[in-house]
Amino acid sequence: MFHARIIVTLRKSILDPQGKAVEHGIHSLGYENISDVRIGKVVELNVRTDDQAEAERICREVSDKLLANPVMEDYSVSVEEIKRV
Repeated sequence: MFHARIIVTLRKSILDPQGKAVEHGIHSLGYENISDVRIGKVVELNVRTDDQAEAERICREVSDKLLANPVMEDYSVSVEEIKRV
């Protein structure tokens, strides 16, 4: 079994008003050295398979079909084996 973490973010070319609002809030707290804040989402899930490549393929398919809007969003997938004790 594998644990996957999928990070979905707006493409750099897409305006991120939520990120801009957070950046403004950070600056109002006095942290002027922070810039280019982007907001996204993280999806964590377990995939029941013995093959890491298969787990990655499934996560990419789920991301393409459901989790990310391919017109506006990019995503990254990381998969690691769950060690059984």
